[in-house]
Amino acid sequence: MDKFVVTGARRLEGKLRVEGSKNAALPIIVGALLIDKGETVVRNVPPLRDIYTIIQVLEHLGARVSYDPKARVMTINAADINRNTAPYELMRQMRASFLVLGPIIARLGEARVSLPGGCVLGARPVDFHVKAFKAMGATVTEKGGYVVAKGKPLAGGSIYFDRPSHTGTENVLFAAVTARHKTIITNAACDPEVVDVARFLNKAGARIHGAGSPSIVVEPVKRLHGVEYSVAGDRLVAGTYLTAAAMTGGKVTVTGINPGDLTLVAHKLSEMGCRIETTRAGMTVKGPKRLKPVAVTTFPFPGFPTDLQACMMAAMCVADGTSHIRETVFADRFSHTMEMRRLGADITVTSNEAVVRGVSRLSGAEVMASDIRAGAGIVLAALAAKGKSSVLRVYHMDRGYHLMEEKLSALGADIVRVNA
Repeated sequence: MDKFVVTGARRLEGKLRVEGSKNAALPIIVGALLIDKGETVVRNVPPLRDIYTIIQVLEHLGARVSYDPKARVMTINAADINRNTAPYELMRQMRASFLVLGPIIARLGEARVSLPGGCVLGARPVDFHVKAFKAMGATVTEKGGYVVAKGKPLAGGSIYFDRPSHTGTENVLFAAVTARHKTIITNAACDPEVVDVARFLNKAGARIHGAGSPSIVVEPVKRLHGVEYSVAGDRLVAGTYLTAAAMTGGKVTVTGINPGDLTLVAHKLSEMGCRIETTRAGMTVKGPKRLKPVAVTTFPFPGFPTDLQACMMAAMCVADGTSHIRETVFADRFSHTMEMRRLGADITVTSNEAVVRGVSRLSGAEVMASDIRAGAGIVLAALAAKGKSSVLRVYHMDRGYHLMEEKLSALGADIVRVNA
């Protein structure tokens, strides 16, 4: 099992281009299951563990998939999918795999999908999905750890979410594009990744209106057609490296993204004393000698992304004063605080709020990642710490960050991957 060995307190400087967004690529790949004639070509697909997992899911269902990780190009032919069951041994590896429910029921009329696995972030109910499919006319039951949904064709209908759910919104889009009647989604997720999925589906012949707003309307079509599509850049990976620049007093430019997707992150880094520059295709962050404290509340897009909360906490750990974080998206998403304390951070957590008292410096220690984003925050804290740190369980980061250690090394970090 690999680990990162990090010798910190080095200024990061340079430029990098991020790959396509994992959180957009996964549902777009799943959405290709809806296309029963012709090939789907998806470009800018990042070579991550989760991508290879979803390939296994599609192949199990009967799709033919080829992927060139160097060219970042995937070709999918789903004309002959012949299984309606997505088994636990594949589904347990990541929660995004539950998105196959919508395409399978739309194509085959019945889906048997294992409850998903993935990161441990507190309760992750699939109630939103189940409630939505029932509202669209499906019969949904749960038995032996599987959700079984039946109904072809689905009727469509009026769907609402008690709170925005990006996977719930995407699953409904998949089910709605070939339903009998119009579907209206109220309180839909507005995430850029959802917009990317809707653009992909529309290019394939769907009629989706309002993606990126809380109200989405889907006018049904009879079928979708093969298409070529390029996945948008990963705003979360970009935000991670830009925050690393901020907390090491460095200067980093990230390209391959839409800077508008990181507006609130940029505002918070600016509040902390960073200088921000944006272009049409990227963003530059120059960190000060010492960051200022800040208050952050995570919230669904366009709010501050929960997936960058751990990175922001790492920055707060070395700020000159007391910062506050309120986590409103996921329960139990402060697992990284214990590891940051091992590096010398002063953090107090009460329920869904954390108080971070900045210290003059962190010190190297042995720490471990509990999930993708927590791991990224811990790596950033290690980059700012004086001395040597070992970061265990880097397989979590491999699910969301391609060759993280190489990208950070190119920016001047002293970080290597070794076999633990």
